[in-house]
Amino acid sequence: MAKHSKQDDWLFEITPKNKLLSLNLKEVWQYRDLLMLFVKRDVVTLYKQTILGPLWYLIQPLFTSIIFTIIFNKVAGIETGNIPPFLFNLAGVTSWNYFKECLTATSDTFKKNANLFGKVYFPRIIMPMSIVISNLLKFGIQLAVFIGFYVFYVAKGMTIYPSNLVLLYPVLILIMAMLGLGLGMIISSMVTKYRDLTFLVGFGVQLLMYVSAVMYPISLIKEKLAGYSWIVEYNPMAHIIETSRVMLLNDGKIDANGIIYATVITIIIFFVGLIIFNRTEKSFIDTV
Repeated sequence: MAKHSKQDDWLFEITPKNKLLSLNLKEVWQYRDLLMLFVKRDVVTLYKQTILGPLWYLIQPLFTSIIFTIIFNKVAGIETGNIPPFLFNLAGVTSWNYFKECLTATSDTFKKNANLFGKVYFPRIIMPMSIVISNLLKFGIQLAVFIGFYVFYVAKGMTIYPSNLVLLYPVLILIMAMLGLGLGMIISSMVTKYRDLTFLVGFGVQLLMYVSAVMYPISLIKEKLAGYSWIVEYNPMAHIIETSRVMLLNDGKIDANGIIYATVITIIIFFVGLIIFNRTEKSFIDTV
């Protein structure tokens, strides 16, 4: 009996064609309508069955900022210079929330969409990208709340004004999106094999917030905890949060080395996440 090769047994062989280091932007553009559909779905369904609905966009940063103001500024005595403590905290919380939402929402992409991925083909990168884009709406609402309180304090006679570099704030938003997306893709790829990571993400993000200079300036940590300040200084989000506050409140100076370091680390994490995501995409359905 003659032996048959693999080619003789199959008329067609369908295999993933994505390269490991490829965003496949051409194909993403072809599926742009699907991308926008996912964005709309994320926005509509997130708070569809809640009583307060979009008000949660406002309540969360306001209550967080109030609590930080009471605990860190009133009780712990952290000074914020000429900037009202509440506005100082709200600036940090607003930027942090966008990063946090991008990270946590993309960290279970494969697990949450396993059924959909197993039935129909589309560029998988569209799913986490839609989350990052849809979170811009929430970020925009929270930024509008920040601007509202900004105007309120100015009307009360406070001498606060944004830095000339505030025009570069969208670049900072892009860096936060890339960092959250990169880490999210890495974690999502690992969750396909290690389910326990799902439970650790929420806890880890909370810890990360406290070493990201959300409620204090980096200079304070250098002064008070010199021996442990490296924990904050090596955290790229700390430099991003600090830079965002300088841009929005014109308080302090931008650490050029710090933001360059944060940008480089972000780019590295993003491309590492992309490589791992594209590799996992080819075989995740067997492990989920």
